[in-house]
Parts: sequence; C-alpha cells; structure tokens
Amino acid sequence: MTKVIIQLPCYNEAATLPGTLRDLPRSLPGVDEVEFLVVDDGSVDGTSEVARAHGVDHVVQFERNRGLAAAFTAGLEASLRVGADIIVNTDADNQYRAADIAALIAPIVERRAEMVVGDRGVGSLRNFSWLKRRLQVMGSWVLGRAAELKTPDATSGFRALSRDAALRTLVMSNYSYTLETLIQAGARRAAVVFVPVGINPETRPSRLMRSIPEYIRKSSVTIVRAYAMYRPLRTFASLGALLVLLGMIPGIRFLYFYAIGSRVGHIQSLILAAILIIIGFQVALIGLVADMLAANRKLLEEVVYRLRRRDAEAPPGRPERRSDD
Repeated sequence: MTKVIIQLPCYNEAATLPGTLRDLPRSLPGVDEVEFLVVDDGSVDGTSEVARAHGVDHVVQFERNRGLAAAFTAGLEASLRVGADIIVNTDADNQYRAADIAALIAPIVERRAEMVVGDRGVGSLRNFSWLKRRLQVMGSWVLGRAAELKTPDATSGFRALSRDAALRTLVMSNYSYTLETLIQAGARRAAVVFVPVGINPETRPSRLMRSIPEYIRKSSVTIVRAYAMYRPLRTFASLGALLVLLGMIPGIRFLYFYAIGSRVGHIQSLILAAILIIIGFQVALIGLVADMLAANRKLLEEVVYRLRRRDAEAPPGRPERRSDD
C-alpha cells in the first residue's frame, strides 16, 4: 500500500489556501492513499483553522514564525510519522499546477528516482522579468556545478521525495531548503530527476525573494556554505592552490630580477610570495582537517537517518501542534 502526503508550508495563507486545496488531487496513479498536511509557520490570520475547515488531514502548527526551511523540515518529519511513502511539497499560494503532481511522483513510483523536482522552464517564464530569468538560469547552472547534477530549475519548491530520501534530508539553512537539499542529494549520489511542470497565475508577490540583491546574496551564501560542508577538501584545496599560484607570481618576479643581477629593491615581492604560499598551504591543510570532520559528519548523518527511521516506524499519530523547542 502506497501513501502520498502532499505537504504545504504556510505563513498567513488563509486567503489563498482554500483555492490551493481545491485543486489538489485526492487520487493519483499507482497510489493507494493521498493525504494533505499543512505546516502553519506561526500564522496570525487563522491559516490552521482554514486548513482544518477544508478537510486537511494533518496540521502542524508553530507558535511563532520560524521560516520556510524549518517549515519544510517539520513537514517531512510529520509526513514520515504518519506513514508517507512519497512526500510532495508544494506552495500554499497555488503557484504550481496541481495536475502535474502525477507526473512529479511517477519516477518515484516507478523506482527511477529518489527525488523529483518540477522544472518550470525558468528561462522562458513570462511572469519573470528578463533579469530574473537570467539570474534563475545562471543560478541553476552554478548550483548544478556545485551539486554535480543537471539542474534546470534549482529553486523550484515543487518536488517529491521518496521515504528514504526524506529520512536522509537535513536542512541547515534558515533561508530556504531548495538549494541545500540538491547539493546534499548530489553529494550522496542520489537519483534526482527533473520533470516539466506548469505554473498558475500569480496570486501574491514572492515573500522569499523580496529584492534581487537580497536573493543573490542569500542564495550565494547558501550555495557556498552547503558546498563547503559536503565537499570540504575540494573547496579548501582549490582555494589553497589559487593562493599558491598567486604567490608564485611575485616569487617568479623576484627570481627574474635576481637572475639578471638586480638584487636590490625587490624584497617586497619575496615577502608577498612567501605570505601567499604559506597561507595557501595552510588553507589546504584546513581542507584535510575539514575532510576528516566530513567523514564524522557522514557517520552522524547515518545515525540520524537510523533514528529517524525508527521514529517514523513507530505507531502513527496525528500531528497537531509543535512547540518551538
């Protein structure tokens, strides 16, 4: 028996939630049971009450706003506890076309993927400005290089995860889960598939992307942090090699002048070369230490995975309220 939980992280979505729930499917091909789960991220407009009034099966409610990443993670944990085999994440503002959920879960049902992400075709979306389209395409390319995956739409929140993938998903960022989870999936060589999906007309402005500079800054920090966490040796070794190469430039300059007999007045080049090369080697050594710590992190992730699996296999309950502890 296969159960799908469709989770919707919400923050003050009382106005848009009814329309979103109305479009969600109650039956899907290859699935025996479909249930809805709403994560109320500290809403003050009665979102939880609206969810229950419209037949939502499970509601997780935060007492204060904790952000999208925390709401997404809480939704995964609650979905696992109530026996989800596949978890679909979608937005409560009805951005994504609910009719595409069947296509989203198909690769998991067919055991071809562990994670499936909806590709909106960000390079040609008409409701995105030209600059936003270019930034989305460029950001997806950069993320793909970091994750070693083909990622045409890295920021899409419309995605499905198998039970095992959900158990292994850890989100450290406070900003969003979309970028970090892809880097994490790429690091553990998970089977990730992108499928084309459609979007509905915009019901409200994005709350996650308030301005382009803020989006670039937060996304860049998230990518760099996640990449350094999951590929520390490559990160620090590359940075160390760059510093050593930069140090060789003034070093070669000093040796050139020394060789032609100009042995006075170029000591600054020698000092700069020594500083850069020494720092470069130190950074590379930090990479070695970080790589050893990463091995411990993998062991801890396996422990967390086993604990989550044991907790998820406990008798299912009905999650209603969650404290901020």
